[in-house]
This record gives sequence, structure tokens and C-alpha cells, in this order.
Amino acid sequence: MLMISQRLCGDRAPDARLVLPFETRSRSRFKARLDNGEPVGVVMARGGVLRDGDLLLADDGRIVAIAAAPEIVSTARSGDAPLLARAAYHLGNRHVALQLGADWLRYGHDHVLDDMVAGLGLHLTVEHAPFEPEAGAYGRRGAHDHSHPHVHPHAHGH
Repeated sequence: MLMISQRLCGDRAPDARLVLPFETRSRSRFKARLDNGEPVGVVMARGGVLRDGDLLLADDGRIVAIAAAPEIVSTARSGDAPLLARAAYHLGNRHVALQLGADWLRYGHDHVLDDMVAGLGLHLTVEHAPFEPEAGAYGRRGAHDHSHPHVHPHAHGH
């Protein structure tokens, strides 16, 4: 079984893709299959989340790109920013992972949460879409975080 345990920094062409739902991308150890069907074992540092577009280095030297799998989500839309903020506040109080857009927010589909959000006055749709929630106030989404092991294609000391 192909093993993967390192993140790569930079923009390099992948040799394979690993398409995963958010729940799996949130775990540090799991088994899955590349998009070509090859089995892989992933063992990453605890506490991180694999994000759509992340690059990983397999033990045989191949570069594997992470892709967010489409999953069943609820998307709430409104042109009223205070109303969206109110919904995000109430969902956040329930520790719901949220993906935020300019005039929408998205969370894992749940009919109880859907009723609450619709009750606040937002237009709600249930759809099959990639789910990439915010990393949280202490997360480093998009930042170069040195708390994980990785290989740099460039030379600089740290």
C-alpha cells in the first residue's frame, strides 16, 4: 500500500489525486484510494486539516493533490450581510463548521439546522458541492504554517 505522510509547499504538478470529503480530510490517519483506484494509507501530523489543492509527498516520490469531494451540504443565501452574520453567529454557537462566501454560507446538511436558518429568513438549498469550511480563528488557512512536517522545493532555512 502506498503511504503518504508529508506535505509539500509550492506549486508542482501532481502525479495523482486523492478526492476526499471534509470529514476524512479532518482526520490525521486514514485509508483511502487515489482517483486511479490505488489504495493509500495517510498518516499526517495531528491537528491539521487537508485542504483542497494541498500537495502531499508519497513514500515512492509521487506528488498527490488533495481534492475536496462533493458532499451533501446546505447553502444559505442572502444579500443582507447582517442577516448572514446573524445566521453564522447562531451556527457558530452550535460549533458548526462553516464555509463562507460573499452572499452565502454553507454547512453539512442537517434538517434541524436548516429549519433554524430558514426561520431566520435566509433562502436555503440542499446541494451536492465541495465543502471547504473555515479553519477557525487559530487556523492558518492559506498561510505557510511551520507546525507540520513538509518538504520545500526551495532552499531557505527554518
